[in-house]
This record gives sequence, structure tokens and C-alpha cells, in this order.
Amino acid sequence: MTRKQTVILAGAVVIAAAGVGTGAAIAASSSPGGPATAASASSAASPGYSWYRSMMNGYYGGGSMMGESSAGWMMSEAGYRWMTGGAASPGWMTGGSLPGMMMGGGTDPGKVMGSLWANAPGPRVSAAQAAALGGQVPAGAQVDRAANTLTFTTATAALTIVASPSGGPDETFRAAGLTNPRVIVPAGARVSIQLVNADPDTAHGLVVTSAGAAGSWMPMMTARPAFAGSALWFLGNPTQAGMHAGTLTFTASAAGSYQYLCPVPGHAQKGMAGAFIVR
Repeated sequence: MTRKQTVILAGAVVIAAAGVGTGAAIAASSSPGGPATAASASSAASPGYSWYRSMMNGYYGGGSMMGESSAGWMMSEAGYRWMTGGAASPGWMTGGSLPGMMMGGGTDPGKVMGSLWANAPGPRVSAAQAAALGGQVPAGAQVDRAANTLTFTTATAALTIVASPSGGPDETFRAAGLTNPRVIVPAGARVSIQLVNADPDTAHGLVVTSAGAAGSWMPMMTARPAFAGSALWFLGNPTQAGMHAGTLTFTASAAGSYQYLCPVPGHAQKGMAGAFIVR
């Protein structure tokens, strides 16, 4: 398996079983460290599965993967569920392994993943809309620009985060005009985060996970999503159709200090991370 094929295979784990596009949220399983849960409904009819088969066939055809004699199993519903994790985290995050996943920071997988899924299905926004959303103060939020903090005191917290925004530092997030702000929500709040990928040539995602996870080159190998639904693995590159957007929704059920970060290998280390506090 070539390095590029390994990166492609790693990227494939984020295709959403729900079929709402490559940026669809996949919830963490209720048992950290446990096996991934298969999708409860058949994947065969979903747009995500169709896209997955088309992409994998285009890059692998009938060649071998992971020691298999052919790509048949990986193209099957069982292989698709293993890759996406169904209703849980992807299989490679819960005990599965992929050759060369820990290949170091010499190659940015986001470059390969971003171009592969540039034309994937899913909602889009224009560059102008992305710029406006990145500067928009969310309803019910208090902004402290000096402290770089965004605080919600309401039972619901809805905000937009733009990845690698135009005119801002590369490999960072923007929300309410702030760079990687500290986001504070009350315990029990229902949180909705719309992510927009404004990077012209690199995939980005967003996961709320344990504090300190950003220090790892591949944080999601050692830290699971903190809440069910708090993961959107990645969004592809923008095209003429617009910038990819996706929404993750979850309940901030346990008070504590967490982080939101980009799960694409190497990105959190480069600065795509911020504090997420549940009070």
C-alpha cells in the first residue's frame, strides 16, 4: 500500500452513514474504548454509501487492502460500517488499526482528503456567507474580546465556527470574530455547532474531546469525543458550488474542561484547537 493510498484509506473513515455528506456528524459510542456499533439501518441505499463505493473503487479497484485478497470486503456494507463506525466512532478509533496511520507529520492527510471529497454531497455556503458567519455573535452569547471568550448562559447554545477563515491565521478556527475562542456553556445545554471549511486546499473537521488532546499528532487515537454527537470528522475543499458546511449537535451533559479541535492528523498541533468549558 502506498503512502497516498494509506492516507486515502484513513480519510475514508469519516464518510457518514447517514448520507448527509462527508461532514456528517458521527456520535461517540456510549462505552469509551468499546467496539464500534454497526448502523442500525441498512447502509446500501444511503447517498454516503454510494459516494464511498465510488471513491474507493476509483482509487483501489480490485487491489489488495490491509492484507485482504481483494477490496470486496471493504466495499461491502460491513466494511463501510466498520470504516464509519455506524452510530459510534469509526472502527479505527475503537480497536481497529490501519497500516501506516501513525506515519508522522511529514504529509498532511488533509491535503489528500480535502481534494478527494471536494465534490462530496452536503450543504454549502458562499465565501461571503462564511465571512459573515465567522464574525456573527451567536444569540444568547456574551463576547469578551479581551479574554477571547464566548459565554452562553442559556439552555441552548448555537454558534458557527469557520475553519481556516479567509484573512485569518491558517490552521485556526474563527467564531464571533475571535480566533480559537474559549467557549463556555452551562451543564445540560443543548449545543449546536455549524462548521464551515473555508480552507481552499485542505480538509478540516471539529470534535469536542478531552482537555489536552490537541498535543497529539492524531488526537482521536487517544481521546474519544466527549459527548454523543460531538464529532464532525471532516469537510472537503470548497468548489464553485461553495464551501462545505456541516452541523454537530450534542448535549453538554457533564461539567468539566474539554477542547474542540480539528481531528485531521497534525492540525490540532498546528493551532486548530480551543477550550470548551461546561459549567
